[in-house]
Amino acid sequence: MSYDVIIIGSGPGGYVCAIKAAQLGMKVAVVEKRATFGGTCLNIGCIPSKALLHASEMFAHANHGMESLGVEIGKPKLNLEKMMAHKDATVKSNVDGVAFLFKKNKIDSFIGHGKVLGEGKISVTDNDGKETELEARNIVIATGSDVAGIPGVEVDIDEKVIVSSTGAIALNKVPEHIVVVGGGVIGLEMGSVWGRLGAKVTVVEYLDKILGGMDGEVAKQFQRILAKQGMEFKVGAKVTGVEKSDKGAKVSFEPVKGGDTETINADIVLIATGRKPFTEGLGLEDAGVVLDERGRVRTDHHYQTNVPGVYAIGDVIAGPMLAHKAEDEGVALAEIMAGQAGHVNYDVIPGVVYTQPEVASVGKTEEELKADGVKYKSGKFPFSANGRARAMEASDGFVKVLADAETDRVLGVHIIGFGAGEMIHEAAVLMEFGGSSEDLGRTCHAHPTMSEAVKEAALATFFKPIHL
Repeated sequence: MSYDVIIIGSGPGGYVCAIKAAQLGMKVAVVEKRATFGGTCLNIGCIPSKALLHASEMFAHANHGMESLGVEIGKPKLNLEKMMAHKDATVKSNVDGVAFLFKKNKIDSFIGHGKVLGEGKISVTDNDGKETELEARNIVIATGSDVAGIPGVEVDIDEKVIVSSTGAIALNKVPEHIVVVGGGVIGLEMGSVWGRLGAKVTVVEYLDKILGGMDGEVAKQFQRILAKQGMEFKVGAKVTGVEKSDKGAKVSFEPVKGGDTETINADIVLIATGRKPFTEGLGLEDAGVVLDERGRVRTDHHYQTNVPGVYAIGDVIAGPMLAHKAEDEGVALAEIMAGQAGHVNYDVIPGVVYTQPEVASVGKTEEELKADGVKYKSGKFPFSANGRARAMEASDGFVKVLADAETDRVLGVHIIGFGAGEMIHEAAVLMEFGGSSEDLGRTCHAHPTMSEAVKEAALATFFKPIHL
């Protein structure tokens, strides 16, 4: 059977690429190893974790966030089984939605393990071992990423006691103590879920701060806020061992700068040290597809590998491992394969931590600008001075705008606060059009809104804020 394009993987990059290619008139097929579409993101990642983050947030709010508003409801009772059912229903709704979109756009699907045989050919092996050979003018590798583990430490992840994010979204009871190895987005989100539901949470992080790639000032305040919520942190700590024990598991670590080893016992240990590209069993080496030094598929600026007609997008190539980055690459690649000018602006890829409060960022951090020798100016505005935030008892955090010292062009925006993940997009649009802090500061914002803090931070960048 022959196609214009065959995509291996149906995660955000793969399924979006498939739909866009079909919309542009191509005959499209998708190969997916899971029984359902959507990849890690929809099945065991972004979507189920957000369902649990929202549900646990509601539980925490009912527990200690309503009495001061005059709402007295007594102590709420946790029904974890029902919370997990909400998560599963959310996942099903989303994966069924992708299946519907495939059907609507006349996209063929093959369930099984895809393997690149060479230029224009792939094989699909189903669960019964039956192999089907397919041909296509274009092949797209969109296989995403997998759990990275801990460098130099052998860890047996059983998804019951020692878990990855996959196991962390499916625990059958609230642990008394969960140790999170890794102070990045996944670890802090899942730690927040179980902390709100009653677990003691200890985060062990190799770097001397959490959220390593994010703005330092934001990360510092965020750690303070999480500590206030009860999360404990061991930063600058190198994990030397993770193993099961009689009552759960234990984590051993030592100071990165040198010192005595410390061991913590826990019911559950979550390994959240990042992810690695998933290229195993795809036949890339035999097909002659070159990988880089980090195991990512090497591509040119048009997502093409060194093998003509074989492309790659998403977590499996260079760049941030974010679903929306993969989606944009999927659209751009579909346009390129259709003879159009597909493009992704990698300077404007927002990132969000879906805790409470949320953390959102787009563009450069202060640390990056300093390292690049860029002269910049910054403006900040705290939510404690925002009327809507006060009314909602959501006054933690601030907005920071970074702009070029000479041109005033906005280079980065960083937000920590309630709804930060929604507010960041006006900054992204501004930056996409090369806007200045004055452009943003002179744009009328509805009152009272949390977004007024974004405007005020912009005003603070090019002159002075009004409400501070």
